[in-house]
Amino acid sequence: MLRPIDEVTLAIGEPYEQMRQHSRSTLPALESNANWGGYVSRPTRLRFTAPKYGFVTPAAKFLVVNYDRKGNVDSVTLSPQVTTLHLDEAMAILEDIQDQLRRGGWKPFREARSQPIEDTPTRRAEIRTCAAPTSYWQAENKYQVSLNIRCFRTEDHPNDERYLITLDLGPPVFDDSPTP
Repeated sequence: MLRPIDEVTLAIGEPYEQMRQHSRSTLPALESNANWGGYVSRPTRLRFTAPKYGFVTPAAKFLVVNYDRKGNVDSVTLSPQVTTLHLDEAMAILEDIQDQLRRGGWKPFREARSQPIEDTPTRRAEIRTCAAPTSYWQAENKYQVSLNIRCFRTEDHPNDERYLITLDLGPPVFDDSPTP
């Protein structure tokens, strides 16, 4: 029998231990009086449950839930994949997450510097040069997401084109000021 995929279900600001109770994951217990985080030890998807702004990611091999000194969730960082991906697979994940954000009312910002990562020949060429484009999204003045995609190559396979996506979720930390 296949075991269900682990899932971290959370809202920014909720108690970390409460989040652990209603999630199915390997996140460790809270370390009291610490400004720390817990990471999963097996693939786990993220379900962000904020009313109106929620979204779900594919399973992630790397997922960290950070909490503040009071023990409340303050941010999440993950790579929504279980292995490095070919560009077609990575673009499909990026488009799905950005579509969920758009449908949920998130707005792209910092557009003078970074546009949403769209699947176009120009954007693919940029990604293939290892430029690591990043898109920034904001839900009112409540939350921000940054999404980026980077090249991942090893010395053993320098011509094997693989990519790694990173998603950061938390309260607003970036402003929308134009490039100096």
